[in-house]
Amino acid sequence: MKIEISADKRTLQGKGASRRLRGSGKVPAIIYGGDQKPQSIEMDHNELFHKLRLEAFHASILTLSVAGEKEPVLLRDVQMHPFKKLVLHVDFQRVDKNKKIHMKVPLHFINAETSPGVKTSGGIVTHILNEVDVTCFPGNLPEFISVDLAELTAGHTLHLSDLVLPKDVEIVALAKGDDLPVATIVIPRSVLSEEAAGEEAEPEKE
Repeated sequence: MKIEISADKRTLQGKGASRRLRGSGKVPAIIYGGDQKPQSIEMDHNELFHKLRLEAFHASILTLSVAGEKEPVLLRDVQMHPFKKLVLHVDFQRVDKNKKIHMKVPLHFINAETSPGVKTSGGIVTHILNEVDVTCFPGNLPEFISVDLAELTAGHTLHLSDLVLPKDVEIVALAKGDDLPVATIVIPRSVLSEEAAGEEAEPEKE
């Protein structure tokens, strides 16, 4: 998914200026990184707020247009109001296509309903991780990584090493030797109790 968002250059600095900016429906933000100096910008609050609700906005290379000039960036930090639906400040990082980036990518779990642990054993899938930190070149950054649960049986666990990764994408934890658990299937106590009761009710065969 290609996502583009626009901004204007911001000249006034300080808490007072930022407060007035927010009062006018704008959000103060900054772009940093690369060979250029940090650039203060301002963005439309409503447009930004709706974009932030998109999962891909947090895990994709974004196209940021500032006064008509476009550049690829990553969303690096969002400051929200403690209890209001209000974006206070946003940080973007410039992207160099020739340098690897670190990014948290969401996991999408598929085929849970057809897995033996759920379909046959009546188990419940527990998601231990919902995102992973990956490293890759910007052009290879995936919007998400699929976790196929089709073969997962009750009592077993999928680990990072079981994931099928896109080309040239590396999971940081695995590179460090940490093969973390991703998902498991647990049999609820109610199902175990019903099975036990059923076994007790069966007459003994001579």
